[in-house]
Amino acid sequence: MGFAAIHWLLAKRAFTFKLSLQVKLILSFVFVIIIPVVLFSWYTLNEESAKAMKELTKNNENVLAVEKINIENNMELMGWTGQLALSNREMNHYLQIEQIQDAARVLHIKKDVVNSFQYFLFNNPRISNVRLFTDNLYVNEIWPVILQESRIQDKPWHDEVMKQSGLPWWEIQENVALTGAPSEPSPNEPFMTYLQEFKYPDNATHNGILEISMKLSNFFSRTFSSVQDMNSQLIVVARSGQVFSLKDSPVFEQHSAEQLMNSVNLTSNTDSETVQFKVNGQSYLASQIYIPSIDVHLVNMVSLADTMEGINHSRVRYIVLISLLAAFLVLLSYSMQAMILRRLKALRESMNQVSSGNFDVELPPITGTDEVGELGLHYRKLILKINELIQEQAARQAAGKEAELRALKNQIDSHFLYNTLENVKMLAEIEGQFLISDIMTSLGGMMRYSMEWKRDHVMLSNEIQQVQHYVSVMNIRYDGRLDLRLSIAPECLMQESLKMSLQPAVENAIKHGMSRMHSSDGNLVITISAVRRDQACVIEITDNGCGIPQEKLGLLNRMLRMEESAYQDVRQLFVRKNNQDSNGIGLRNVDQRLVMSYGTEYGIQIESQEGSYTRIIMTLPYRVMGGGLDIND
Repeated sequence: MGFAAIHWLLAKRAFTFKLSLQVKLILSFVFVIIIPVVLFSWYTLNEESAKAMKELTKNNENVLAVEKINIENNMELMGWTGQLALSNREMNHYLQIEQIQDAARVLHIKKDVVNSFQYFLFNNPRISNVRLFTDNLYVNEIWPVILQESRIQDKPWHDEVMKQSGLPWWEIQENVALTGAPSEPSPNEPFMTYLQEFKYPDNATHNGILEISMKLSNFFSRTFSSVQDMNSQLIVVARSGQVFSLKDSPVFEQHSAEQLMNSVNLTSNTDSETVQFKVNGQSYLASQIYIPSIDVHLVNMVSLADTMEGINHSRVRYIVLISLLAAFLVLLSYSMQAMILRRLKALRESMNQVSSGNFDVELPPITGTDEVGELGLHYRKLILKINELIQEQAARQAAGKEAELRALKNQIDSHFLYNTLENVKMLAEIEGQFLISDIMTSLGGMMRYSMEWKRDHVMLSNEIQQVQHYVSVMNIRYDGRLDLRLSIAPECLMQESLKMSLQPAVENAIKHGMSRMHSSDGNLVITISAVRRDQACVIEITDNGCGIPQEKLGLLNRMLRMEESAYQDVRQLFVRKNNQDSNGIGLRNVDQRLVMSYGTEYGIQIESQEGSYTRIIMTLPYRVMGGGLDIND
């Protein structure tokens, strides 16, 4: 068997070798694209169909559960009415008399006792009838409540009630009328009746049977309701197998309820069971529960015509989409194959000419970075080997010239600028311009610190030194009105911090603090403090400038952590409203760098009081760097 399989595989392999490249590409396309797409679509359609059926089944089970609750409520109502009827003392005394009563006594019973029974009836509109059947021959019949038991002894349920020994018995009766009197219920409508034997005080001698009736349409209210789903209908199956339901339901247009129930196997399971079946090609779904207390099966019959039509429509849509997709992929594959095979055909024809000795053949214009393009490139290199050697030599010479030029340009680097600043500084000292000399020193330190970016993290002392240089340079512009004060705890001098993280905050303080200076001497005092708090280092940059209004302060703090799209919208609105181009973008960048380096619990927070101060609070994890960073290296 194994040898036969290997032989078959070898034969198939030999057959594929004989096929053209185009046929192989088409076959690979079918196996790699079309078959998976079809399988995936088939699986998706089945999943959708299963989901629709599952949802439909769940809805049907919910309908059964609601109807079961209605039934239990009606059973409780009828049982409660029965208890009230049997607990009437005067009625019990009358039913247990041992001699013939005079007319006055009978009239008293009719006026007082029987009227109270009728109150039970009219107090609960769903109760259609309350009757007491007694075998006491001394009891006069008082219509329609007190009747002789002989009227019902021929009923098929009479013996079953007697067997219950005082327990309730539920019976569906198509006719509860005894005489056809106008006061009796209609003889053409089915009723659910509650039947219970009652006895003499010795609790052993039979006295009679209590009957309480409710219209079947009231007892099974949802079953006979005209307001319900067009595709489903509840069916009640009595213990005798008789079927009761809403006859004019759309579900029974093609098949009656009795015909449909012939295909349903009724069980004694009190939990919901669902089965799907077909009758003459029409699909149905039946969910059933058994209610043992009244010995009734409740079935929710659902026509699947609309559901199957929807599934078929979905299937057609999938087929159309798959067909369009397959057609598109076929056209795309054909175009790509034509492009690839056209280049291969041109390359093959050129090779045939070369193999015949014609080295002056016109090389085919094969381009591209794929395998065919690479093959064409190597083929061209093979034919034009000598020319390529010359071109390679020329390219080497050109590359040498370019390298010399690049080396010459690289001689002008950042050290030229530093040396120039040093020369200017020396000239200023010679001329006695010590202020200019100091400025050149600070400016040179700033340039060297900012341009030579060897690492992202530096010690806090290096950042402080950069800020000092920056303030020294800015004091030229503001005539020495900037006062930088430092309060750095010794344990924070070697604190790890992000490079160029303090200068944006100081720059912000100078720009906005000096714009509306309110101090008496016109000086802006900037204080930088750093302390350790548990496992964090807290750096505060405070200025005594104009401060920030509270509504603007809240917006600035939110802008630090906004999404980029929302931030750009708020930024444009902020710029137009305040007619300025600065909106805290430097602080936002610093905050984002801190979050990316240390986490969301670290970063920047802005505090301010309008007309008093502004404070930037920067929180970092407390980390001591192992060695210093020389800003001049």
